[in-house]
Amino acid sequence: MAIDYEPIKPEIGARIRAGKDEVLDPAFVRELDALLAERIVLVFPELHLTDEEQLAFTDLLGERVDFVKEVPGADATAPGIYKITLDPTLNDNPDYVYGTYFWHMDGVMEQIPPPRATLLSARAVAAKGGQTEFANLFAAWENLPEEEKRDLEGLRAVHSVFAAIRPTLPFDVTPATWQGIKKRREHPLVWTHADGRRSLLVGTHAEEVVGMGLPEGRALLTRLLEWAAQPAFTYRHHWKVGDFVVWLNPGALHRVIPYDRHSGRVMHRTSIAGTEPIQ
Repeated sequence: MAIDYEPIKPEIGARIRAGKDEVLDPAFVRELDALLAERIVLVFPELHLTDEEQLAFTDLLGERVDFVKEVPGADATAPGIYKITLDPTLNDNPDYVYGTYFWHMDGVMEQIPPPRATLLSARAVAAKGGQTEFANLFAAWENLPEEEKRDLEGLRAVHSVFAAIRPTLPFDVTPATWQGIKKRREHPLVWTHADGRRSLLVGTHAEEVVGMGLPEGRALLTRLLEWAAQPAFTYRHHWKVGDFVVWLNPGALHRVIPYDRHSGRVMHRTSIAGTEPIQ
């Protein structure tokens, strides 16, 4: 089954022209899976999926996983749906969502492989702000100079939830005083995937490089994140109600542009279980 789409930018993104009948067709989803690996981010404008339809699509794409059961928003009406919102009537502990203002990959600190794909539906949008940006980590690696690639071989970084949340907290808050999630994981700076492709693994949650002084390591992590987030490798999605976006989580960073907590913005997220550990 041929998929009707147009590339959004040379290095990232595809806009899919399809209706609900096609999106929920198993043959269509099988073809879509290959396109996802190539384009990293797939956009379905104003598709208006219900929760039941989003869950059905998710199950066609792969095994569903819920890795944030302990955070605000995880008790959505439909099982398996996570509501991403700052609305104080739905989320009285916004630190986790404020952390999404900064570049990150879903599931990096979990004991299971990071989700293979993340799926997001726009239920309510902010009048100002609230766009989501994506960065292609495969392109970021592939376009590095060969000398820099050699320098990164074998390097590992420590990732933590505290590092991801730190930009949202007062300067006097430390890991010892912060009462949030305290997960930490060590990963290679360059992820070699099961299909042989390689990608950078960076993000705001990367806090130090193993075996390197903190100033040098953090300078390296900052430079790599700036490189990965350059315009050539990124796409900013301006949401409309009903938009549905799917991205290849292990190959992408994402962040949301800040918006008013009282704007009513609500996104419904589902996730596909990861099939490969970070290595």
